[in-house]
Amino acid sequence: MRRSTRKRSNTARRAVGAAAALAVGAGGLVAVNIYASADETSASKGSAQNQVLAAGTSTIDCPDVGQQLTSVPAQAKAQVDKELALLDKQISEAYQRLSTSQKAIQQDPDFAQNAIMGPLKDKRKATIDRIAIAIGRVAAKPQGLDALAACTLRATGDQPGAGQGGNNTNAGASGNGPVAADFVDITKVKSNVRTPAKSAKASKGVFVSKCGVNANKLYNSDNVIVAPGVTNGAHHVHDYVGNQDNDAFSSDQDFAKAGTSCQNKGDKSSYYWPVLRLQDGTREFDADKQGGGAEGNTGRILTAKKATLDFVGSPRGKVVAMPKFLRVITGDAKAFVNGTANANASWSCTGFENKVQLKDKYPLCPSGSDVVRTFKFQSCWDGKNIDSANHRTHVAFADASGNCPAGFKAIPQLVQRLVYDVDTPSVKDSGKTRPFFSLDGFPEQQHKPVTDHGDFINVFNPKLMNKAVQCINTGRKCS
Repeated sequence: MRRSTRKRSNTARRAVGAAAALAVGAGGLVAVNIYASADETSASKGSAQNQVLAAGTSTIDCPDVGQQLTSVPAQAKAQVDKELALLDKQISEAYQRLSTSQKAIQQDPDFAQNAIMGPLKDKRKATIDRIAIAIGRVAAKPQGLDALAACTLRATGDQPGAGQGGNNTNAGASGNGPVAADFVDITKVKSNVRTPAKSAKASKGVFVSKCGVNANKLYNSDNVIVAPGVTNGAHHVHDYVGNQDNDAFSSDQDFAKAGTSCQNKGDKSSYYWPVLRLQDGTREFDADKQGGGAEGNTGRILTAKKATLDFVGSPRGKVVAMPKFLRVITGDAKAFVNGTANANASWSCTGFENKVQLKDKYPLCPSGSDVVRTFKFQSCWDGKNIDSANHRTHVAFADASGNCPAGFKAIPQLVQRLVYDVDTPSVKDSGKTRPFFSLDGFPEQQHKPVTDHGDFINVFNPKLMNKAVQCINTGRKCS
């Protein structure tokens, strides 16, 4: 795994709390299966939760503080980013504790609440208080954030037992998903793809950037957009194509000076997404590391056989140039517990993409068909900001007719398509014959397909960006 020694030595001190390594056993995380006995029904709140969760596996559901912070002053941003990353680390630690405490929970119905959820709330409250204080030093102190400290135990809907984690040779994934119910035979799904009509003024061109498939295996579990300066800020591993200097400590200057895997060297943009893994028992390079096996992301990393990066126009009119260093996240890595408001996963199979796109299921593809992940990024920009406090409000999706919200401008829309040659899992025997594949993710998200997401940092040089815009607006196809 490539790291910049220079950058880390200069900035590691800034990541003290949130970047500390989480001590987790090599066995990795497993989903929690909480059993409650009949005589616990009159016990405390913790017992009541256990009764609710008794039927299957559970996870920890915490309010997403970062999504509530729509405005953070620039002077407070560095500290707020690190505190938000610490909140993610606290959830991961609590989930690990929960996963290794099943026996104690069975013996004491209040154990989960008293020993795990209560302390988690206290840690989150202290961290959230520091966020409010940091903002309050330079602007109005946000009110009401304390209400976001408490988390709950939530049933996943998955049934416990053999098969969670593919062929059961992969202990790190066992019990932490995926499960048979996460997959669906795409040939049995009704057509659900609708293409909006284009007006006569539509910008119908396409600019293609060819940047490879990460054949050089550039991986890390950082996320410089969401958790700058924090090692393992993503808690899952990303594939990177394009810019070759992307880690938690990369600055805009680093991006501008870096090399690129793109054929056109004028595109030094960073394109990254969670890796897909095959649950076949392979011990990858990160089998014992944070972001990898120590946090439930296990199995053989699959490299896409094809990755296409197309920038397309607007169905309503012309597009304007993206600003350099614009950051865009599409989808929600926490959609399983956050809900689907920001989810944007699209799973399909070659030969079916124009008919069926799946949001919350992995596809079972017929013989001769490959798995496809497609990300259609936001195509509207507020005209001012290259990022926002929650990394969302500076960009937006067009409506069903292709119109941008008031005050937003249409920009080239990145459409990212990843194709994987992977055998169709054997669902009937829970992946024993042919193992499941799954998405890397935050451990408490159970590797659910709805959590798929993509990240993009625009590092086109202005000349090439203007060429792309002209190409799109004049209806041509260029690369």
